Formats: sequence, structure tokens, C-alpha cells
Amino acid sequence: MATLVCFHAHPDDEAIATGGLMAKAAANGHRVVLVCATRGEVGEPQEGVLNDGEQLWERRVVELAQSTELLGAEPPRFLGYEDSGMDGEPTNDNPACFWQADVDEATGRLVDILTDVDASVLTIYDDHGGYGHPDHIQVHRVGLKAAEQLGLEHVYEATINRDAVKQMIESNADNDEFDGPTIAEVDNFGTPENDMSFIVDVADHIAAKKAAMIAHRSQIGPDSFFLQMPDEAFVMAFGQESFNVPGVKDTGGPAHVDILPGL
Repeated sequence: MATLVCFHAHPDDEAIATGGLMAKAAANGHRVVLVCATRGEVGEPQEGVLNDGEQLWERRVVELAQSTELLGAEPPRFLGYEDSGMDGEPTNDNPACFWQADVDEATGRLVDILTDVDASVLTIYDDHGGYGHPDHIQVHRVGLKAAEQLGLEHVYEATINRDAVKQMIESNADNDEFDGPTIAEVDNFGTPENDMSFIVDVADHIAAKKAAMIAHRSQIGPDSFFLQMPDEAFVMAFGQESFNVPGVKDTGGPAHVDILPGL
């Protein structure tokens, strides 16, 4: 049995980016551990979700626990930093936020967790955090440094298949209900397909992945475009998860695999 550790920035990132991998690894008998850098303090809550006096981070911690249970993972562990918010926001300057964290100190916190659970496989983000979010970039930096310190062999960068996203946008050109990004906005998203290392087929675990996404009610409302997708379209959008091997480009296209090497 291996131990898969998925290192993410905020609650809900795990469901969207690696929920299928987590569910599949758990179903295959592996130990699955989620580490979250922040508690998602700066997210935008759906209207009417929070109770009187309830802080957003409190709700998001509860939602994350529900998500990990649905995915077959252990209760989440946290590095203890605050959400930095989107790039360019004043919250980026919060001295307690993850973006402002001392990288060596944050690496030490992650190393302690990876050592405690005897990590076999670690997922982080690509070097620009998928879409430039400061916390995602910091996950990449901290995760890569922790893996190097421990000599961890199996490290993978969760990424976005840029070409697939463009195809999805083009296919929805006449769909007035589509509220996703524009072609121009995804020019720097994720990774071009020819630079990606692996695509993991998670279609058999799409129900668990979708349930985990739904658990994040404060962030993903029932009217979300993604949750309104017909089942077939949802599988096409979320039934595969993409990963890079750090430092490896020009792969000629990803290998389509049942699960990542090391699991």
C-alpha cells in the first residue's frame, strides 16, 4: 500500500483538480492524505449559505472534511496559513497569508507531515499554479522543495489541459449559459497538451468527484455551470486529470494511464 499526499491551496481545489485520483487511489487500497495550505478565508460565499455569525473559513473546513470523506481520504491536514486571495488583491499583502510565508518555514511544516504519513506520491501544482493564483504558485514552490529535501521520487504537478479547455470553450460558443473563461483568458492556463506527462482516467470515479465538488456548497452553488452540465458533458470535462513531471517538457503528448506511477 502506498500513501498518496495531495497538497492543495484551498478547500475545493482537491475535488476539482485531483478528486478522481484521490477516489481511485483510495478504492485501490492506498492511503490518501490531503494537505491544505489555507482554510480558504478569502473565498466568495454563495448567497445564503453561511449561518449568522459563521465565518467563511469555518464552513469551508466542514465542507472539506465532507469532501475528503466522500473521496475516501483521511481528514484534512492544514499548514496553518491564511488565504492570499487572487493575484493583485490587497489580501496578497497580509503577513499571515500563504503568499507571504517564509518558504523554508512552510517547507518544514510540509516535510513534517510528509514524514509523519510516510508519503510515497505527492501532487502539487505546475509552476504558475494553473492560472496564476499566488497560493497555487506557493504550493508548487513549497511542495517541490519539500520533495527535494526528502528525496521523494514520485512528484507530480496537477495541471490544466490548456488545449482541452480551449476546445470546450469553442464547443460552447453558441451556449448562452456558458460562464467559463474566454479563449484569450486561457492562453496562459495550465499546460499545452504536448508538454504534459500523464492523463489519468478517473471516469469510473466521477460520481465521487462530483459529490465532493457539491460538498463545497459555499463556493460551488447548485446553479453552477459545471453542476448543471449533463452527465456526459461532466464526464468529458472532469473525467480525466492532467499531471506534469516537474521539469519535463516536450513530451510529445501525455501518456494515458489508469493511475499515476508509484500507486
